[in-house]
Amino acid sequence: MNITQIKYVLEIASSSSMREAATKLFVSQPALSASVSELEDELGILIFERTNKGISLTDEGREFVSYAKKAVGQYEILEDRYLSKDSDKERFSVSTQHYNFAIKAFTDVIKAADPERYVFSVHETKTRDVLEDVRTMKSEVGIISFSGASERVIKKLFREYQLEFTPLMQRETYAYVWKDHKFAKRKSISIEELKDYPCVSFDQTDDSNFYLTEEAMADYDFQKMIKSDDRATTMEIIAELHGYSIGSGMLANDNAILQGMVSIKLKEEDPLIIGYIIRKGSQLSVYGKAYVEELLKYKEL
Repeated sequence: MNITQIKYVLEIASSSSMREAATKLFVSQPALSASVSELEDELGILIFERTNKGISLTDEGREFVSYAKKAVGQYEILEDRYLSKDSDKERFSVSTQHYNFAIKAFTDVIKAADPERYVFSVHETKTRDVLEDVRTMKSEVGIISFSGASERVIKKLFREYQLEFTPLMQRETYAYVWKDHKFAKRKSISIEELKDYPCVSFDQTDDSNFYLTEEAMADYDFQKMIKSDDRATTMEIIAELHGYSIGSGMLANDNAILQGMVSIKLKEEDPLIIGYIIRKGSQLSVYGKAYVEELLKYKEL
């Protein structure tokens, strides 16, 4: 088994056909099939089930893929750190849910340190990815939140992933609407009053991640729901369809994308606990420590 074979399996698993995967990998379809068959023989398992309709993962294949993703992720971290042309530069990485204060803290660290050569990364991403990124050392620090609906699942994952969570703040539940919405001047509102408008939610992609949503009211049965995985797209949909999203009420006045948004306190209560995660027992880098210090400036709990 080698890293090339593992990458082949992951590409096939994410493609609609063996032909598509071969095209993406710039290898012939027979060579790709042979490589995967050799791996299956070596492992003694069947990763893919082949039928006239195409290929699909077996149960053993799904388990293999879950481990393979972590292995490839670790390999790419090592490759980037030690083999890339930027291996001599300072490095630091953060993964976060969609919170502006997390980005502000990140930029403040760069301004204060002002290193001469660096490759810093900030990944604004899904809940599961924040957890995985810190777990696999892709990022030193992760910013994450949970509500009452997701608390048990999130805390269970903290334990399983050996992550240490430090709460920073608790935020009540707000609806975000565009500034020209008929309810924009309201001080408070209920979801029932908003039922005629679409709720725009951040797409976590996998239905199994239902309880990994970064938004409050995850278990509410919204009559109209639109999922989006891009912040600018979300804002445009809300503006055009007079929709709304649910958040913590923290709108940054200096953020151009958010300037047209208005927050209204929701009558329904489902407060969010927001904080940061690191790996248990980890030794943070100079930049990791500086970033945590910046985050602690926002600590209210």
